[in-house]
Amino acid sequence: MLRLRTKRQGIAAAQTATTLAQIAASIGRLDDESLLDLADIFAHDAASPLQPLAAAEMTRRGLSL
Repeated sequence: MLRLRTKRQGIAAAQTATTLAQIAASIGRLDDESLLDLADIFAHDAASPLQPLAAAEMTRRGLSL
């Protein structure tokens, strides 16, 4: 039982990491205007994982709100 649960948790963690990497890559492919829109939408939502991803991409590009 424990081995199955551990295996399931490992698979779920790998899927979560893959999804997060895909989201980060999608944010990186946005044009500047779309990135600014996304950052503006999530600027006041500190609980959202999209806010720090958008902020990091904006910093990388030298953009600000």
